[in-house]
Amino acid sequence: MATDVPPPSKGGSEPTPVTPSTEEFVAAQQSAEFGELRTAHRSFAFPLTIAFIAWYLVYVLLSNYAGDFMGTKVVGNINIALVLGLAQFLTTFLIAWWYSRHAATKLDPKAEAIKSRMEGGA
Repeated sequence: MATDVPPPSKGGSEPTPVTPSTEEFVAAQQSAEFGELRTAHRSFAFPLTIAFIAWYLVYVLLSNYAGDFMGTKVVGNINIALVLGLAQFLTTFLIAWWYSRHAATKLDPKAEAIKSRMEGGA
């Protein structure tokens, strides 16, 4: 928050953000608004993290213990192991894209409201 404060403008047209005190940071952290922001982040990030780790572990376990299944040809020399391995990359990018949308719509507006209030903008 306070680390991304731009230098004061020379024209003096824009107000310089106020750096909040430690007490103000603690008060903001304990506010209901910050709690909603934290809940919105955690309710998205934690389940997806657990799901992706489980999906990755299933892939690793299948690779170790189900060699015949993973070696099953799908098309030509492409087998199930390759398809599932590429699906790991696809799900990584999908989760990153989904989180980006979630952050832009749900997290960023709440965080910006807290930041601007703490810096004296609102």
